[in-house]
Amino acid sequence: MADTFDLVILGSGPGGYVAAIRASQLGLKVAIVERERLGGICLNWGCIPTKALLRTSEIYHYMQNAESYGLKADNVGFDLAKVVDRSRKVAGQLNAGVKGLMKKNKVTVVEGVGTVTGAGKNGGKLSVKQGDKTVELEAKNIIVATGARARDLPFAKADGERIWTYRHAMVPTEMPTKLLVIGSGAIGVEFASFYNDMGADVTIVEMLPRILPVEDEEVSAFMDKALSKQGIKLLTQTGLEGLTPSANGVTAKIKMKDGKVSEETFSHAIIAIGIVPNTENIGLEALGVETDRGHIKTDGYGRTNVDGIWAIGDVTGAPWLAHKASHEGIIAVEKIAGGSPHQMDKANIPGCTYSRPQVASVGMTEAKAKEAGYELKVGKFPFIGNGKAIALGEAEGFVKTVFDAKTGELLGAHMVGAEVTELIQGYVVARQLETTEAELMETVFAHPTLSEMMHESVLAAYGRAIHY
Repeated sequence: MADTFDLVILGSGPGGYVAAIRASQLGLKVAIVERERLGGICLNWGCIPTKALLRTSEIYHYMQNAESYGLKADNVGFDLAKVVDRSRKVAGQLNAGVKGLMKKNKVTVVEGVGTVTGAGKNGGKLSVKQGDKTVELEAKNIIVATGARARDLPFAKADGERIWTYRHAMVPTEMPTKLLVIGSGAIGVEFASFYNDMGADVTIVEMLPRILPVEDEEVSAFMDKALSKQGIKLLTQTGLEGLTPSANGVTAKIKMKDGKVSEETFSHAIIAIGIVPNTENIGLEALGVETDRGHIKTDGYGRTNVDGIWAIGDVTGAPWLAHKASHEGIIAVEKIAGGSPHQMDKANIPGCTYSRPQVASVGMTEAKAKEAGYELKVGKFPFIGNGKAIALGEAEGFVKTVFDAKTGELLGAHMVGAEVTELIQGYVVARQLETTEAELMETVFAHPTLSEMMHESVLAAYGRAIHY
């Protein structure tokens, strides 16, 4: 006899486990199936452990520059094994926390490799392979939250020795001396920032005309200058035609924007060219679930074209972000439980890059807003005009706001500088509440804070900036 539930969730990443908790809160009997570790890629191999590493490199950078704060720090160094161990302990602590949350919310955790074997009005079926044993589950609704994995180069697969994916880059057994980072999205730039601050000679290769290509052009240009100033070599409009590992390094064939191909040897290379959704071999094809380039097609509530099959998170497409997955999970579960949740609005999902300096944004870039036909008012305020930023010794960066000149709608906000990943939520809330420039101008911001720049940027859009 199969175990019967109201809902079975395949995958326990930030989409899956959050959906399970919310389903339990709503009175549903829930099971979650996981083949590796609770928390998925984000908690175990992505968002959380990478931030632990980046915090280490940030502190190491400050220690090396202690004199600028009137401090002395001699013989500064690091123990790579301990750096990695701290990151893994952070991930382990949160993994244990998710286990505790599953127990607290009475969610049944089924370990193993799951395959969806049935769906429809009579209920869904899911088979879980546990070694030589197979467990059968039944539920009226199944949520697919299987996430994604790193995309390999077609001509050079990651070997964990000289060619790394993000997983390998988080647990290095040796420090790269000369590192090639292939791709300049958030993952590539974060690892470039970490390893550069830890002393590696870093080169980033990007096929597109600018780094962080999804960000506002002014943010990309600022980051280009900032990272170059830190010693990172940036090669845009540049392709990779070969990557050959050896015992002592990896040789790259780099095609420059002028068409010339050069060979250069690095100690290690990190592939950060995107992700591949984990939609194969889980039974979707047999059920007729529609996909687009591997990503599951859903409506604004997470429903697929097959009755009783839902999908959330990275398997459904961009943006590939943990907080998007979590929110999608809550929307889907509330719909399953008979509620009336709002549909997912991807325009209000913030994006963050935790490099040095940090990058954060929400909504349209200035270029996208112009393409959409808006008449704009654009404000920009620099960190150098903010007292708190100067006191922190973090005077590089800016805050940019883009408004509809006719209605005052905040179309987008773009930030680069210290702690902007914490500040961006203010603009996210403003967009969610459909706030106009008037309410933002009339809001009192605490002094001295970095958030004052958010106010000043709005004022600047309307010619009213005070401190610059």
